[in-house]
Amino acid sequence: MIELKNYELWFVSGSQHLYGEQTLRTVVENASVIATHLNDQNHIPVAVIFKGVLTTPDAILRLVREANSAEKCIGLVTWMHTFSPAKMWIAGLKILAKPLLHFHTQFNQDIPWNSIDMDFMNLNQSAHGGREFGFINTRMGISRKVIVGHWKDQSVLEKIGHWSRVALGWADSQNMKIARFGDNMREVAVTEGNKVSAQIQFGYAVNGFGLGDLQEHIKDVPKQTIDQLIAEYEESSHLSSSVQSNGAQRESI
Repeated sequence: MIELKNYELWFVSGSQHLYGEQTLRTVVENASVIATHLNDQNHIPVAVIFKGVLTTPDAILRLVREANSAEKCIGLVTWMHTFSPAKMWIAGLKILAKPLLHFHTQFNQDIPWNSIDMDFMNLNQSAHGGREFGFINTRMGISRKVIVGHWKDQSVLEKIGHWSRVALGWADSQNMKIARFGDNMREVAVTEGNKVSAQIQFGYAVNGFGLGDLQEHIKDVPKQTIDQLIAEYEESSHLSSSVQSNGAQRESI
């Protein structure tokens, strides 16, 4: 059985140095709290790893390169805590080869209208930063999932969980090999083109094999193994009458 917690979503926050070191320390603290909360949710089957606050083009590019080469990483979750100028994300987004989730949230669920000041405004610019990040992704034609809502909301957490399972499927397919038997290319319309398209778009290889190749493997399967498998089917599924009659014939042999 695959241990899903062995796979990771990397959670990163975007900001900049304009706000000062104290503000950035708070950004790190807040982003770490959200990442830890996501990691603790049953809705999300994989580990959520906080990878820090990105404030420069070089830091973003390094992080993306690391994510691309990390076997356990199945995708990035990005949150613009404050205003992260989108131009500095271009180089990293251009080479990103993992699924991307743009999480448009804010740390505080409510705005303190009676005590709000410029310090609070500088620290809480998710609406501004999220729009900037959304713009550059759209401008570059980047495929991504956008989830909007507070990070403690159960419906939001469920959406992240659903997306993480899709990312898991994508990661698994990158090493998948599909065999097509009996692919003799009758009425060919550039048959191999579909296989090439599948590998380019989805990442997995599709190759054709003759039925004779399959027959050699079938010969090596013991009758006991076949009977065991059919018994499992009969126990767990409702089988059609034709399958059941074939089973009866097999028992009589």
